Amino acid sequence: MKYADIKYCDIANGLGVRTSLFVSGCTHRCKGCFNEIAWDFDYGAEFTEETIQALLDSCRPPYIRGLSLLGGEPMEPVNQRALLPLLLRFKEEFPQKDIWCYTGYTYETDLKNPEGRARCEVTDAFLNCVDILVDGEFDQEQYDISLKFRGSTNQRVLQLKKEGCPELF
Repeated sequence: MKYADIKYCDIANGLGVRTSLFVSGCTHRCKGCFNEIAWDFDYGAEFTEETIQALLDSCRPPYIRGLSLLGGEPMEPVNQRALLPLLLRFKEEFPQKDIWCYTGYTYETDLKNPEGRARCEVTDAFLNCVDILVDGEFDQEQYDISLKFRGSTNQRVLQLKKEGCPELF
């Protein structure tokens, strides 16, 4: 897997101060996407063990609330497989911190459904690590700048660790 960018001390992609990883590769190709350059699976730098260690090290300070995954598309199966070791290590080292994941896939249809478009052998383990899932493709026609942590009204901010996965906002 490759990644497009890492933003340290990010305050735009989840609650609190976070480290945000922007992975490469996305098949959605949403009109009006803010990160079109990351659609290409071959864009950016190689995601290595050194990258994982740098991400974990950046999350150590007590003022860092958690890790955010964006793209590109973190839930593309090839990206899920590459990211899972990071998520497992993050949860082991920082059980009090949270993981946010932004995806154009829909939780019930594409991720939890056994026939879902993004479902693969690691999806359940991946989702088990995620605290907040922002789901749904960006829809330019439903764009609303006043929304918290999402770009269009069809997208949801789901609390995966709470029964029924209620929306946060």
